[in-house]
Amino acid sequence: METTLSPSRPIPIHPGLPIVGNTLEYLRDPLAFLRRLQRDYGHQRMVCINVGGRITTLMLKPEETKQVIQENNRNYGRGKSFAILREFLGNGLLTSEGDFWRRQRRLAQPAFHRQKLAILAEIMIEEAVAWVDRLEKSADIKPVNFSAATTDVTLRIVTRTLFGSSLGDQLDGLSSALANLNHVANNAVINPIRLPKWVPTPDNRSFEKATQKVNNLIFGIIESRRQTGETRDDLLDMLLRATDDETGEGMSDAQLRDEMVTLFTAGHETTATSMAWTLYLLAQHPEVVKRAKVEINAVLGQRDRPSADDLRAMPYLSQIISESLRLYPPAWIMSRLSLGPDRFGDYVLEPNRGVLVSPYVLHHDPDSWPDPERFNPDRFAPEQSKDRHPYAFLPFGGGPRLCIGNQFALMEMQALLTVLLHRFDLRPMSGLRIKTQPLITLRPKQAVHIYLD
Repeated sequence: METTLSPSRPIPIHPGLPIVGNTLEYLRDPLAFLRRLQRDYGHQRMVCINVGGRITTLMLKPEETKQVIQENNRNYGRGKSFAILREFLGNGLLTSEGDFWRRQRRLAQPAFHRQKLAILAEIMIEEAVAWVDRLEKSADIKPVNFSAATTDVTLRIVTRTLFGSSLGDQLDGLSSALANLNHVANNAVINPIRLPKWVPTPDNRSFEKATQKVNNLIFGIIESRRQTGETRDDLLDMLLRATDDETGEGMSDAQLRDEMVTLFTAGHETTATSMAWTLYLLAQHPEVVKRAKVEINAVLGQRDRPSADDLRAMPYLSQIISESLRLYPPAWIMSRLSLGPDRFGDYVLEPNRGVLVSPYVLHHDPDSWPDPERFNPDRFAPEQSKDRHPYAFLPFGGGPRLCIGNQFALMEMQALLTVLLHRFDLRPMSGLRIKTQPLITLRPKQAVHIYLD
């Protein structure tokens, strides 16, 4: 029997051009377009837009966002854009749905338990110290390209924490192949016209070649580990040994491949980007750096490196990271598809309607964040956070699909910042103003260059 809801008033519609609707306005500057919608329709809490010929409803406030991704989450499937990511990542935790997703989440969750993360934290700290040692040797004259430097160190960390080793020469091949897949996926996101994969376009050929390289390497590692049966303190080992409490079954090789590629990509590119944004902000705010260094020095004393427990004892550094993620959330927009009707106050959302949830919009809402463009880590002090709606801040999503690696990413950033700021001050290049590049993740449009003193 079809579900019906009592009459309601229509959801407001943002006017657009004939045929193309709001597509050109969106493609010209997605973030400016979203902010304009927030300004003009925020008091109405949601608005319909036409992008790419599809009517989509953008949620503008935390309450409605919570209803979509938590309270009534089973009414919302993955949006159309996830089909692009699924080609890239496979059927991993980010892209899978329904009972399959719930089973995979149960299998993977123990690998991210606090005790397991404490083991991985030691690898993060070790790599952070080696990273800062390398920076010290090369930072005497030129500013450091931190877009490249953070990519390098997060790649090393995610490789060791996932596979238990640096992979040697294989790492370059895996890194370049995943970079190619990411490039093709980004092109697909911003290009409304997509040709089938069998058409031999440069992107399609690159995608096929890169996919084959990734599969050969990942399946080879999985097969080798299954044959030897050796135990390691890495995420692959934890996932290999995971079994479903309900069925007693573990993951197939294909499932392991998809989860490893998902974790590799999410644990590498997004963390590197977030670190680059954080350092960009810190270089412009020496007073924040000074306060962070006081906290770091108080915790570390005469020691040159932190422990996992030390990372949890620096609340101001956590506030810095949170404020950076507020201003520049890596997952800046998320799409869903309504499976049935849903009521939001006086509005009724139709079935089979695209829905957008934008952490970027929520993080820049002046109702939740006064003076939202200002970098102010004190926003996240306990006394300022206690009355804020929990869905006003969604750097890792929310509800049942909260990013499984959120604590991993936060610990990694904390380790890198602690070791770097313990040894260096930051000084920006004169006149450096970085613009945003909203692709799959919210990237800096140009390289982030900073002097180390």
